[in-house]
Amino acid sequence: MASGSGYAPDLKAACVALPKLFAEKWIDGTLPQEPFTQVQQLDEDSFVIRQSVKTNFEAPFLYLLFGRDRALLIDSGAEGGRIRPTVDRLVAQWLAAHGRRSIPLVVAHSHSHGDHVAGDAAFRDRPDTTVVGLKPSDVASFFGISHWPEGVANFDLGDRALSVIATPGHQAAAIMIYDPRLKILLSGDTLYPGRLYVPVNFMADNRASIERLAAFAAKHPICAVMGAHIEMTSEPGRDYGHEASTHPDEHPLPLPAQTIGELQTSLREPLETPDQRQVHDHFIIVPVPARAE
Repeated sequence: MASGSGYAPDLKAACVALPKLFAEKWIDGTLPQEPFTQVQQLDEDSFVIRQSVKTNFEAPFLYLLFGRDRALLIDSGAEGGRIRPTVDRLVAQWLAAHGRRSIPLVVAHSHSHGDHVAGDAAFRDRPDTTVVGLKPSDVASFFGISHWPEGVANFDLGDRALSVIATPGHQAAAIMIYDPRLKILLSGDTLYPGRLYVPVNFMADNRASIERLAAFAAKHPICAVMGAHIEMTSEPGRDYGHEASTHPDEHPLPLPAQTIGELQTSLREPLETPDQRQVHDHFIIVPVPARAE
């Protein structure tokens, strides 16, 4: 890894091998039929949900984390998804396992693009549920980030204190969530095995976000970086076509922490026009034309 990334090798000493994080193969559209969602557990309080590519080509990943006092759902899925029934089922199962009757649910977002917020409407009438707003000011106010995007907020689910890191660049309201219990970083569309789209007018914001992220990672053990999509194949540097309807031979969802340093170093290179894309083994940086947010 390039020098200057600030990683200390001992921070990874207690990590589970990435291939062992998920026991099952993710649904990838290659079979004639597949369920609307697939769920795999990281532990008894942590669930990863994938929306089927047959319902939407984005096939996003969502994360449901439980603490003693509340649960957090990160993203509500893309159009065509049926996310709430899956979340309701998981909440009911968790409550039964813990002898509980209810737990408040917070629906937040890795960022505010449509494929991550399309399911919000299904949760707005759900009892004891808060849906976080989509503007940077909404996100900063809810999580208590007083100097957006510089601060890192503490968001305690109850004996499970998460760190909320503002990472605007891909989109203005983007955040990452760090869970010290599992030593995982939930990275949305800012870092995942796929095409990292960055509007050229927000490239400076994205660079600054990744510099802050690298500084955070230097002080916190990260075993896996898990984003919101898989767009790469298992062949280094090779992605699927845009809006691919099947994902045979997918890249694993988790990325090693070293990819943060790789992204940090790569973003220091010229990336000011849409033709200056960078292809890496685990991700592709794609500058795109200017956007409003």
